[in-house]
Amino acid sequence: MKKVLNISNVLSWINIIIGGILVLGGLIGALMSAGALAILLSVVLTGSIVLHSYATLQLRKSILNPGIPLSSQTSGGLRLVGFVALFFAIMNIMSAVMIIQNAPEAAKQITLPFKPEGFNIIAAIKFTGIFSLLFSIGVAVNVILSFQLLKWYMSLKNNI
Repeated sequence: MKKVLNISNVLSWINIIIGGILVLGGLIGALMSAGALAILLSVVLTGSIVLHSYATLQLRKSILNPGIPLSSQTSGGLRLVGFVALFFAIMNIMSAVMIIQNAPEAAKQITLPFKPEGFNIIAAIKFTGIFSLLFSIGVAVNVILSFQLLKWYMSLKNNI
């Protein structure tokens, strides 16, 4: 169980940092875009990752320090936001795989205002796809681990 707690802790902090950057970028994009509804939807989905990771850290704190009980709102929120984050992760995994597989076709659709010398757009697209894939797998693993930790915590709490 200690290993699961450590993995969940590391993944939660990584997800908070990357998810926070994505939320900030989405908010800035929503302010600058005319089609703000789609961008706000992406902000809600990436925001769920940040909220879920924070709730997972609260769960970890309650497990390690039994004197700090987990509130009932946190356990319910962990489940609800966890499903939204898992939905985002699954959608993003499928999207990242498609981007990696079809990088040359995607590169043809991108028009840059200027092309820096020696810049390989296909490699950049593949790198972005791989980064997105790894991040999404991390989110999915963190959600699944937090669900297992919450189940273990609730069963331990009910036995006392």
